[in-house]
Parts: sequence; structure tokens; C-alpha cells
Amino acid sequence: MGFNCGIVGLPNVGKSTLFNALTQSAAADAQNYPFCTIEPNTGRVVVPDATLHNLAGVSGAARIIPTQLEIVDIAGLVKGASAGEGLGNKFLGNILSTDAIIHVVRCFENDDIVHVAGRIDPLADIDTIETELMLADMESLDKQIKNLEKKARGLDKDAAKLLSDANAVRAALSDGTPARLSGVDASPFNLLTAKPVIYVCNVDEASAATGNEFSNKVREKFSATNPVLVISSKIEMEISQIVDPSERKMFLDDLGLSESGLDQVIKTGYATLGLQTFYTIGPKEAHAWTITRGMTAPQAAGKIHTDFEKGFIRAEIISPADYIALGGEVAVKEAGKMRLVGRDYVMADGDICHFLFNN
Repeated sequence: MGFNCGIVGLPNVGKSTLFNALTQSAAADAQNYPFCTIEPNTGRVVVPDATLHNLAGVSGAARIIPTQLEIVDIAGLVKGASAGEGLGNKFLGNILSTDAIIHVVRCFENDDIVHVAGRIDPLADIDTIETELMLADMESLDKQIKNLEKKARGLDKDAAKLLSDANAVRAALSDGTPARLSGVDASPFNLLTAKPVIYVCNVDEASAATGNEFSNKVREKFSATNPVLVISSKIEMEISQIVDPSERKMFLDDLGLSESGLDQVIKTGYATLGLQTFYTIGPKEAHAWTITRGMTAPQAAGKIHTDFEKGFIRAEIISPADYIALGGEVAVKEAGKMRLVGRDYVMADGDICHFLFNN
């Protein structure tokens, strides 16, 4: 698995349409009325990886196993969701299981598609969603703080430190600052607003390449703290129907686009979460694996199997460039380009690995 992200936003902003496009499916019922998504739809998409396919071509791998992105389409949130308005705050709980949030913001005008607030104002929409997430986090923190206070009174030093951090995050939330921007490590508290957010401005087709006045407002306010993407859900739906890569490229070129929305989301998600890829390559399969930047060789081995990490001895590392240029593992070894690394080796993006371990 690559990473997991949840698509959130107000009703009728294009979440389900974007979900369908990104997952190249019709799993979500993208209808023109609020709350058409009642249970969270989950889809998985293959992460495009030209390097993996090139490596597989050199090795003659019988199978190619790319990494995947899991996307969860969460029902439209409304003002009061944290208190049970709309379809209730159970949908806030669906966000807790995700690594990152894709916040879809309506940045197009269309009289045929109803906006729940009766106006197009992306900044107000973002504020509505963020407020509900912060209210839910404050409620969660209040409960955690009570438990930590009891432990701290019992002279639990760890609880005392956590209590101090929890109060600091709670104060930031009260001032309208999400946990991720509080300056405190909020990871122990499992908060909604601690998750990284990617804003996706859903624009009309004519604005897909350049953006518009609505998306510009989002960029101006949030680009310093959050990634902001401009995507047209309608165009993404059209792209999802084109199977041939060359035809897709021609379609994108005609629109003045360098890449699809899916590619933008994946690249931005990997960068935001600090992820990278390593490979295991052989005649049976070429496999891509996703790890967090900074992981050591034993930790990467553990992504394949926990026994690999426990019994780790060393790893053989080859760069993709050498593998492709020299024509495979044997030639790389003969050229002295393969490296042997130990437990302290920090993985580089794109490493081809063979792990040696004790059973």
C-alpha cells in the first residue's frame, strides 16, 4: 500500500465525481443532491511508476506489482457535523483512519448544481469544514485531558508531559488554529486536524490549466502552509475513460495540462507525507514498496515481512539507473556497482534491494 487519504468537503462540491475519476470507477453515486454518499466508498488506484516498468523490462519479471493509493470518499460534511448535524459525526470518525485529507473545495459556478449555502465562497467553505474538525478535536481532547490529569496526579511523568502538550493543542484549537499548525507534537492524541491537508480546488473545465478567481483565493491564503491543487473533476472523468497512454497525453496537451489530477494528488501526497519507494526485482516479480523517508534498511525489510527486519544481516543495494544502463543485476555486480550496507543504512528513494536475514 502507498498511502491512504480521505476526500472531504461540503456536499455538492464534486467529491464523489473526483473520487470516481481518480479511481476510474463508478463506485460512488455522484448525484446532484446532498448526502448521496451515505457510507464511505473506498477505492484503490495504482501509483504510476515508469521506473518499475523499466526495471521489469530489464529483468523479464513475470509479474509487476506497483504500490497503490487508497482513497476514501467521505460523505459531505455540513455546519454542525461535530454535533450530529447532517448525517451525524460518524463521518468524522472515518477521517481518523486516513493518512492525509484531500479537501475538495468548490471553485466553479453552475446554477444547475445546488450549493448548500447558496453561494460560491471557497474560503467560507474551508472554514466551515475546518471548524467542524476542530470542534470534534476539542471534544476528543477534553476527554483525554481528564484522563491525563488523573494520571498526572499520580506522579506519572509521561502523563504530565502529555497533559502539557494536550493543553497547548487545546488552546491552539480554541484560537482557531488546527493541531498540525499548533507547534506541538499532536500525534499521540489522534486528532483530525493533525492530519496533513491537500486542498483541491475543483474548477470548471476552462480553468483547469490556469485556475480562476476562486482557486486564486485559496492559493493566496493557504499555499504557504498547505499544498493547493487545481483540478477539474469533469476533465478527470474524461481522462479516466481514455485507456491508451499516448491518447491521454494528447488530450492533456490539448488542454494545456502537463499531468492528470491523479498524478498531481499522488506526487503531492508522497511529498506531504514524506514517502518514498524502493524495489525488489527478479525474474518472478518486480515489486514497488512504499516507506517513510529516513527509514533504515532493516525497517524497509520489515515492510516485506517482519522476520526480515528481526533477522536482518545486511542488504545489497543497486541504483535503478545502473540496473537499467548495465542490463540487470549480474552486470551491475560485475561492474562493481552493487553496494553492501548494514543496519544503519538510510534508504534512498528508488533503491533496488536484496535483503539477507537469519530465519
